[in-house]
This record gives sequence, structure tokens and C-alpha cells, in this order.
Amino acid sequence: MSARPRNRRPEVLRSLVPKVLEELGLDQASQGALLMREWDNVVGPALAPHCRPEGLRKDVVHARVRDSAWMQRIQMEKPRILAGLRALLEHDALSLRMRIGPLDD
Repeated sequence: MSARPRNRRPEVLRSLVPKVLEELGLDQASQGALLMREWDNVVGPALAPHCRPEGLRKDVVHARVRDSAWMQRIQMEKPRILAGLRALLEHDALSLRMRIGPLDD
């Protein structure tokens, strides 16, 4: 007798991709790529020209800011930016670390 197939509901592809990437060790890389691609949308058009993401390491988004004046302005927007990044990356424990430095224009 052959084994009877189990009746399982098919999984939505969107829920499978993160699992597969994590098993392959690529989940951090895919989130980093999403971060780079969507950064301008998250921070908004007024701030985007003055700060750039450098990457995602562990639970920290690293970004570079043009100068101290823009650092102060972006610090005031940090709660809004973090909320957008957490929603984008579906990661509640995410933090944002910024440093002053030249932007690659």
C-alpha cells in the first residue's frame, strides 16, 4: 500500500521566501538589499539627499549623515525613520546608528 498524501494547505510564497533565505544564510543579505533599495522612501525626500544607508549588521541599520546640522535634524526624525524601517524589514528590535561622514554622491 502506498502512503496517503497529507492534506496540507499550500503555503503562500511570501511566507516561504524568508524561511528559505534564512536556511541558506541569506536573510540578512536580502534585508540589506531591501534597505538600500527603499531607504529614500523611508526617510523621505527632504532627508534622503543628506543621509545614506551603509548596511544592516545584526539588528542595527548603519547610516552616514552629511554633517552635524543634518545629524541633529535626522535625530529629531529618528522615531519616524525607525518605525518605517521596522515596518519595511518586519523587525521590531531594529535600531539605527548614524555617523557623520562624506556621502558617496
